[in-house]
Amino acid sequence: MTMASLESVSEQCVQREVSNVPIICGLPDDIALLCLARVPRRYHHTLRCVSKRWRDLLCSEDWHSCRRKNNLEETWVYVFVRERSRKNCCYVLDLDPARRCWRLLQVIQIPCSDKRGICVETLGKKLYLLGGCTWWFRATNEVHCYDASKNKWEKAASMPTARCSFVSASLSDKLYVTNRRGSKPESPDSWDIYDSRSNNWSSHKNPMLTPDIVNFIPLDGKLYTIHMTWNGLLFAGVYDSSSRRWQGTKNEIAKCSSDSTVVVDGTLYMLDYTKGTRLMMWEKESEDWVALGRLSDELLWSPRHLIAFGRSIGVIGEGLSTVFIDVHKAVKVGGMLVCSSAGPNFDFECDFIFSCNTITI
Repeated sequence: MTMASLESVSEQCVQREVSNVPIICGLPDDIALLCLARVPRRYHHTLRCVSKRWRDLLCSEDWHSCRRKNNLEETWVYVFVRERSRKNCCYVLDLDPARRCWRLLQVIQIPCSDKRGICVETLGKKLYLLGGCTWWFRATNEVHCYDASKNKWEKAASMPTARCSFVSASLSDKLYVTNRRGSKPESPDSWDIYDSRSNNWSSHKNPMLTPDIVNFIPLDGKLYTIHMTWNGLLFAGVYDSSSRRWQGTKNEIAKCSSDSTVVVDGTLYMLDYTKGTRLMMWEKESEDWVALGRLSDELLWSPRHLIAFGRSIGVIGEGLSTVFIDVHKAVKVGGMLVCSSAGPNFDFECDFIFSCNTITI
């Protein structure tokens, strides 16, 4: 038997021994799992340090399934910003009402920390940092992945095309990327799709009639594409991922051309700035936008980003000032929106926020 074979057998024996060790001595594993699943998420990094068995448990589907079935899941917000030092960093917000305070993500330095034009998407328990360009504007095809269950960064399969300042979206365990209006990638008609289960990309010819896209909206299992012509006119289309076909649709939905959109319980919302700052809801029946109410300027500075969690929407503005709105209550009450808030981070200095995402564990 070769040395490599001996090492493989030894490793298998160690893994077998670890799997036979109880999670908590003196308790059946199913009871021990129920006990540990009740530990708040902010202490999970401590649980990982106890043993290899516990570390593996926190990455397992059994762990996530147990927390989900017992209504123990917690959602955190991850905001990626570009600081005035021209470095990218990530701030995290625990959505527990008693602990709503922004903190810097204390994990190994973020990959691509000096790049611009990065897209950030979420699939399951992972954040993906896609592409970007260096200060001399050379686009890259690199993809980095942050696994929130393991609390560490990993390298994922590279995109088929190097891209910077492009459009991306996540839908049904897949990532979709294509050009943004005005960008000049190497393959102007390419449409790249990433399958997280196989960690592979596939490249396709652009299925749309025009490449002048400015936004993706995942809605009802499809991708709504928002386009802007050279003279500023907006129109929309729908891409069916199952048939890989694109078709035009009524253009009223194209008013959500900015990144300030979010979907809650299958309903699309956006921020509108034409008459103050208003939260708008897309009515599928009438195919029109309806105003839910206004946001107070005293609670929020320059609102620009939306995130969804449960039945609520978080609106994030300058200085990480944040308000939270229960949209089901907002539908019943007109006028000024009633909301809770998280104060701004006065130590926070940045040029801009370029991505807001949530992960639930």
